Amino acid sequence: MHFTKSFKSSPHSSPSPDGRYVATLLPTSITIRSVASLDIVRTIKLASDLSSGVTAFVWSPSSTRVLVAVADRVHVFSVMSVDFHGLVQIPQPPATKPAFVRFGATDDEVCVFSPVGIKLTVVNLVSSKAAEISNPKFFSAVSAPRGCSFRPGTHHLALLTRTAGKDIISIHSIDTREIQRSWYPETIDAQGLAWTPDGRWLVVWDSPAHGTRVLFCTHDGHALKDWRGDHPHPSLDDMDQYGLGVKALTFSPNGRYTAVADGSSRITILNDRLVEEVRLHHTLTVEPKETLQIWQEKLDLRTGQRAAPSFVKATQAVSPPGLSPNSTSDILHGCSFARFDSSSCLLASRLDDAPSTIWIWDVPTSELRAVLMYHANITKAEWHPSQPELLLVRCEGEGYGSLAFAWDPLSNGPRPIEFSRHLPGAKVTGRTDATWLETTTEPAALFFTDYAKYILLSLADVGDEVALPWATHVTTDTPAKSNISSNDLDEHNISDMDEEITELDDTFHFKKPPVP
Repeated sequence: MHFTKSFKSSPHSSPSPDGRYVATLLPTSITIRSVASLDIVRTIKLASDLSSGVTAFVWSPSSTRVLVAVADRVHVFSVMSVDFHGLVQIPQPPATKPAFVRFGATDDEVCVFSPVGIKLTVVNLVSSKAAEISNPKFFSAVSAPRGCSFRPGTHHLALLTRTAGKDIISIHSIDTREIQRSWYPETIDAQGLAWTPDGRWLVVWDSPAHGTRVLFCTHDGHALKDWRGDHPHPSLDDMDQYGLGVKALTFSPNGRYTAVADGSSRITILNDRLVEEVRLHHTLTVEPKETLQIWQEKLDLRTGQRAAPSFVKATQAVSPPGLSPNSTSDILHGCSFARFDSSSCLLASRLDDAPSTIWIWDVPTSELRAVLMYHANITKAEWHPSQPELLLVRCEGEGYGSLAFAWDPLSNGPRPIEFSRHLPGAKVTGRTDATWLETTTEPAALFFTDYAKYILLSLADVGDEVALPWATHVTTDTPAKSNISSNDLDEHNISDMDEEITELDDTFHFKKPPVP
């Protein structure tokens, strides 16, 4: 494994979607660092009133702009051009701020959700016009993403609203976001909607409190399929026939599969013809075999404490923590997490009543391929965005703050990655986060931050410097002059000067019109 030196970070620091840059919001500036050179290529000076109260800091879909939301103002900056600065200011009720702010379908669109679900404002940065849509059903940072969806390819907006106790789905035009059509779906309390990856179907699912129900609709509101799991025709006289409800719904990247997880231990896979193709069952016990690997985190039994991170391969049947074959209760809390990898062949899942275990399924063969058991609850399980069969896992609890685990089918169990030794003082100083870094090189790379410093890691083998996504020579934090304007802040005094890479032997009013 190869680590870079640590760089100055903050609670608002993240890599771009294309993996080429890392943006960090500091008290007086935004720094844009190139992953390839590890140099700061742009520094954006900020007004003093932007130094606190930041509610959003996000990259645009194409990685060319960054958004900073403070109170009722949203600033959009170009990553490389000094000529563009967009400012959106939407009046809010006194003593309130937007509930959620994000880019729209493109870099030229900003979506602002008002508090308490009053309205959604979609602002076009090119035309300087805004469209207001009342009563979005979901508006918080957690729930808003599942209440709106942009159709792949055409960028039409589908929005779930609620008025007079009824759900409404509306489709909005591409350029003005004016409503084109709307309808009342056959739901009682819809919990989300989403376009399939190919844009063919708009999928809507009801609340688990009203049973299992998923509607596959056309763009004009015709429900082609009303899927209710095992109970296609529930009786009002038998409440048991309503099912346990949808807890998670996810699509495979290639659009071929839709995975629906309910309140039981089962995941149902529907194909692109909307026919049930596979049912995956989480069993109380799992037994290793030639096609199934079971990995358990190892403990030092002498002290009862977790030793240096390591995993052992189970040789006999085991029960994941939280699932007991001898339990007198038959209540299962179900599966609320399921994600496909980039190849659409593997599916990772986690049961709510076994939060420390990840199950990895081979969807085409409907077989369980691996079970990863930890001694702490899993807080993140993230597939690599482009490299198939590569999973990142993080856990909560003491001793796990500086750790991440990388797994692939050919590895000897989850591969522990310890970041603290590469940070100042060889320790983390606060909350931590780790995520995959999209790179063009084959060995995957990671971004890790403790909100004070961040470092990058490549999983390339020691000695394979050619495969690294960044340069191996000594670099500095001096930005190129051609990319600095009079409004930019010089970063010569930043204390965390770039040094050579170390290796581990073993791990958006406008000032000017937008430019392309």
